[in-house]
Amino acid sequence: MTTVADIVAYFDEQTPSVLAEPWDNVGLLIGRATNEVKSILTCLTLTPDVAREAIDREVDFIVSHHPILFRPVQKITTANAEGEMILDLIEAGIAVFSPHTRYDSAPLGINQQLAELLGLTNIQPLRPLTEDDATIGSGRYGRLPAAMPFDEFVDRVKTELHIPALSLAGAKKEAISTVAIACGSAGEFLKDAARAGCDLFITGEARFHTAFEAIELDIALLLAGHYQTERPAMENLAQRLKTALPDVNVLASNAETDPFDWRL
Repeated sequence: MTTVADIVAYFDEQTPSVLAEPWDNVGLLIGRATNEVKSILTCLTLTPDVAREAIDREVDFIVSHHPILFRPVQKITTANAEGEMILDLIEAGIAVFSPHTRYDSAPLGINQQLAELLGLTNIQPLRPLTEDDATIGSGRYGRLPAAMPFDEFVDRVKTELHIPALSLAGAKKEAISTVAIACGSAGEFLKDAARAGCDLFITGEARFHTAFEAIELDIALLLAGHYQTERPAMENLAQRLKTALPDVNVLASNAETDPFDWRL
């Protein structure tokens, strides 16, 4: 029998809690550790639509990359959508776990997956966790096997991440050799990428002024979409959980969609 505690232990091993950013709300957010788990649903964001899908599919455990209860709450009632969703999940006996920045930075986490997908080599963390060990930390950067024309690499990003459109800012580069990546909304890693000597920094979204900062730092900035840089890794996670937990039915959410409607 697989329990909630067993799944939490799996994530503790694969995505150590030390990798979580101090501001984050990660780990088991709803649920009893002793409850049995026969089915798991993975998603990027736990919305009412995803919660309804989990209830309808009789799921026992949800892995939501983005945490619920991110900010302190004093009431959980049906007066707002999140409160009603949480009550529905509790009444259905569904546990909720969020790995968030732990999964972003894990050795086999989102940023590592993105770096490998885009063909980078000699991949290293942008922000090592400690000075003694430069192999563990946040973000990733690496080199292409050979320099690639800028537009050609941008096309590779669009193809691999299935992006209908993207935003470019910062320095204009003729060729790309070294690339940095930080999934989601991670413009604060731009300076780290510049210090590492990267030609290009990729993230999902960033503040308006980050574009001007990229010009000052002489680095190209590519915004590939928050959903696009993170959702595929939740589908990959479902496959890994299937292998790790053969007695559990693991599903990636079908109800989840990108909240943005892209127009070319």
